[in-house]
Amino acid sequence: MSARAVARASALTAIGLLAAGAAGAVLAQAPLAERIAAVRNGTVRFAYAVREGICGDGESFIRDRSRGENNVTSFDTGLGRDWRYRSCEPGPARVAIVRENGEVVRIRLYVGGAWGRPEGDVTDLGTVSAPAAAKALIALASRQGRSDRAIFAATIADSAVVWPDLLALAKNEEVSKSVRKDAVFWLSQFAGDAATKGLADLAEDERQDRDVREQAVFALSQLAHDQGVPILIRVARSNRDPSLRRKALFWLGQSDDPRALALFEEILAGRR
Repeated sequence: MSARAVARASALTAIGLLAAGAAGAVLAQAPLAERIAAVRNGTVRFAYAVREGICGDGESFIRDRSRGENNVTSFDTGLGRDWRYRSCEPGPARVAIVRENGEVVRIRLYVGGAWGRPEGDVTDLGTVSAPAAAKALIALASRQGRSDRAIFAATIADSAVVWPDLLALAKNEEVSKSVRKDAVFWLSQFAGDAATKGLADLAEDERQDRDVREQAVFALSQLAHDQGVPILIRVARSNRDPSLRRKALFWLGQSDDPRALALFEEILAGRR
């Protein structure tokens, strides 16, 4: 090969390496959801900071101390009662997403601990911004059948305001009903007037699917400090769907709230 040919080949190789490096740099700066989607087969994993009060053993359970010492979420059916005696590390959250042919087939979530030796094809994105992780996880939830783990992983992210995205997901008729109901459930776990109003609007929106509206009624019944009682009373009094009125009355009956008792008295006395 002549000196000129060698020089030309070296130049083309250098250009190729520069292009590959530039593509890698662009991908690294892309939104997290796009970086996850870029992996068609294998496991994508990343870590992020969790909000105060969240801890876990890095393997089988996650505890939310902000909601009480016994508030534990486990994806291990054989957890047992000895979790109380295990160490509980305050993060980070670690998420492993298994993808096959461009689809999410499994999501694993841990808090605390560390990754073991990688098995198979693993793309490690390192530690990412917690709000970015929450946004990407909710985006993943909207595109897969089983969404509870992805949404839960988003809710524990530090400094992430997720309830607006959850409300949008709950109202999105283009995603599956199970995903929308999961979004409503986790929406109910957020205190505050804004989240409560979103649930109320969803329960009373006659354009929404009945099952999703019934889930919103249930979510209202789970709000702390009986925040949902006035809305449940309104649904029980005036909603045009008999099924929703019955659901609202049922959950009011579980509340032991004097306002609910006054409504029952009113109904039974025929004063409506």
